[in-house]
Amino acid sequence: MTTYGFHASHEQIHPAELLTAVQHAEQVGFAAAMSSDHFSPWSARQGQSGFAWSWLGAALQATSLPFGVVNAPGQRYHPAIVAQAIGTLAAMYPGRFWAALGTGEASNEHITGTGWPRKDVRTARLRECVTVIRALLDGEEVSHDGLVTVDRARLWTRPEQPPALVGAAVSEATARWCAEWADGLITVNAPVDRLRRLVDAYRDAGGQGRIFLQVHLSWAPDEAEAARLAYEQWRSNVFAPPVCWDLEMTDHFDVVSADVPAQRVAEVVNVSADLGRHTAWLHEYAELGFDEIYLHHVGQRQREFLDAFGADVLPALKVT
Repeated sequence: MTTYGFHASHEQIHPAELLTAVQHAEQVGFAAAMSSDHFSPWSARQGQSGFAWSWLGAALQATSLPFGVVNAPGQRYHPAIVAQAIGTLAAMYPGRFWAALGTGEASNEHITGTGWPRKDVRTARLRECVTVIRALLDGEEVSHDGLVTVDRARLWTRPEQPPALVGAAVSEATARWCAEWADGLITVNAPVDRLRRLVDAYRDAGGQGRIFLQVHLSWAPDEAEAARLAYEQWRSNVFAPPVCWDLEMTDHFDVVSADVPAQRVAEVVNVSADLGRHTAWLHEYAELGFDEIYLHHVGQRQREFLDAFGADVLPALKVT
């Protein structure tokens, strides 16, 4: 049976409010949670960006939920530090933590001042980082000279069982590549045919483990309000790669999204006041073979969404 979880969007919500939200998500029936990991929001309208790893420790302690995080090692984060962070949380909360690893976005990584590499370089760098992180979690002393440099690193605190390292992909080619090294796959909502091809690409290439989906949605009791929330908060997020990878500043996203039409937002966010429509969307995703689906309500106020989906959507999904 598919697990339905809550997505914690640090770009949009103050970490104290987000902690309250994830506790409430557990109370209303969500069975898992996942966290973004950004240095800056996508738009000045979103207006937040707390440090995910500090928050994850608090959230794991404050709930009994399993948690995941989407992280980009190699530039803003040295892979040995990522391994230490993963290892510590997995040691403190056995069986409750996983990490998805991707190549990242310039909006978060440009802060190092070292330049934003080409996509092929970022892909090769991530593969090196995965090798380093796995070796450290396995207890090895690691030295590495390549696109990242590691000198005699060793993790002194490790979990008994290394947590899953999941590959992040939005294309079939990347999904096939992730099958070479990942313990699972995560992607974001897209047209059903595209998602089916991506899942098939991963599995056909020998990809193992669980497959995760993050679903952007906007709900309000009124259809116009649901559309307004989606447009106000998420119109900066409608751009396909490489644009979303390569823009550096919130100002850049806000300029290029100034004239985005509302219908464009509805192509990347499931917008509806009808809880039955949201249920049908989620059921359709589950039928594609997603093991875990994480719901991201793009509005900044989460409680009303959590109450409505906890009361009507989650119970319906368990019987469909």
